[in-house]
Amino acid sequence: MQKKITIAIDGFAACGKSTLAKSLAQELHYTFIDSGAMYRAIAFYCLENHLIDHSGEIQLDHLEKHLDNIQIEMSPEQKIYLNKQDITDAIRTPRVANVVSQVASIKTVRSKLVEIQRQMGANGGIVMDGRDIGTVVFPNAELKIFVTASAEVRTQRRLAELMAKGERTDTRSVQQNLLQRDHLDSTRKESPLAQASDAIVLDTSNLNREEQLAWALEKVQRLL
Repeated sequence: MQKKITIAIDGFAACGKSTLAKSLAQELHYTFIDSGAMYRAIAFYCLENHLIDHSGEIQLDHLEKHLDNIQIEMSPEQKIYLNKQDITDAIRTPRVANVVSQVASIKTVRSKLVEIQRQMGANGGIVMDGRDIGTVVFPNAELKIFVTASAEVRTQRRLAELMAKGERTDTRSVQQNLLQRDHLDSTRKESPLAQASDAIVLDTSNLNREEQLAWALEKVQRLL
């Protein structure tokens, strides 16, 4: 029986890492985990429970008291549930995107979710994407991929994604949000976005989804 490895995919927002991770997991018959969706779930919880005030400040003491009551589950169909409620679409809005990096910088939030993520991937056969998968969650992953793309390409991808869902926004707002998230994710104290020293870089700026998947599958086959 062929060994099942752990694949960690990190990278900037809207560079295509979740799409790649999902396709790769499907091709290999592995489990796909979108760690970013888990942080979005916490951000959504904060918004819904008024744990973020009008100035954008997170009421940290209140959030930490709530953490033990937050249950996050992911289905094989890539649905995400917060305390049994399907929030798959609700977490993909600008409202959540505007606060998720701030929520993800909180040490207690990261500790809770990293523990859950490690439990999910304890037996291998997993493709997980995020910001700190190859550096913090699975530093011993057999394959680490760091995905990037130009800011212009990422902006157009995210804009198309939001417009397809009926969200009203514009190019400038989307790009500002992406660049702000890049800065917050890369400079935060807790588990910043960084390329693992043994990660392979994939620039998706000029590659379509099929080409990205073929590139990743070739790297997996080399290992196996």
